[in-house]
Parts: sequence; structure tokens; C-alpha cells
Amino acid sequence: MNIRVGTREDMPSVLELIKELAVFEKEPEAVVVTVEDLIRDGFGEKPLFHTFVAEVNAKIVGMALYYYRYSTWKGRTIHLEDLIVKEEMRGTGIGLDLYSEIIRQGEKDNVRRIEWNVLAWNKPAVDFYIKSGARILDDWQVVQMDEKGIHNFLQQL
Repeated sequence: MNIRVGTREDMPSVLELIKELAVFEKEPEAVVVTVEDLIRDGFGEKPLFHTFVAEVNAKIVGMALYYYRYSTWKGRTIHLEDLIVKEEMRGTGIGLDLYSEIIRQGEKDNVRRIEWNVLAWNKPAVDFYIKSGARILDDWQVVQMDEKGIHNFLQQL
């Protein structure tokens, strides 16, 4: 098994992993991003995200996608958007290796916080994160506005 920085050539495999995660999270139709979007947004002049991929026998079986944010309290932070391991490879340590690579990246970049979201019903992930020393913030709720919400809001102005 090998963990390495993702390349534009990896994006078809990354998209397949994203789709697999959407199925796991019970939203298989939610993914609208394309390989072209991933290449444009991750490998242009100002990349919007970065990836690590996990390979076994030269096949990508997992990935972690992250980007930098700025906290008015902490300064530069990392947001881990997704950490995905193919279902048949779960339980082999690949997830831990990808997670560890993100934590190492945070230390290398001297960030003061790494953050991500986890579904409350994903008990194995919640337990893993708590055991690793992460805190689950019960007082905060994720807030999102989709395309329809954006449009409707702007129409009200």
C-alpha cells in the first residue's frame, strides 16, 4: 500500500470514490461534480483542494480530499472534506493511513486546527475520531444553502 499526493490523472478514480461515498451516505444522486470539474478546480493556477490517494497494486482504493480555510480565531486551518476507502478495503488500515497523512500535513503546515464533518449515525467513524483525540462539537450545527436556496434568497432581495 502506498499513500501519495493525488494527480490530475487520478481524478476519474477519485470521482468513483466520491460516488461510492454518496451511496454509503444514502445520497447516490447528490454527486454532480465531474472529472473535468475536479481537474479544473484541483490543478489550476490556484487549486481549490488537494488530495492524497491510497494505492494497492497500482489501483486507487482510497483518498482524502482537503482544502485550506481561515479561522478568525485560529488563522489557517485545514478542512478535510472527504476521506473514503473502497468498501472491500475497509478495515485494512488504509483509512488510518490517509487520516494520519492529513494530520501530518496539518503539522507540516503549522495549522492550528483540522476540521471535518461526520454523520452522527456513522458510529464506527465517530468512535474512531474520538479515540484519535478529535472532539465532536455537539453545540454547532452544519448550515448549508443549495443552488435553489441561493436563487430563492436572491430573488427576495
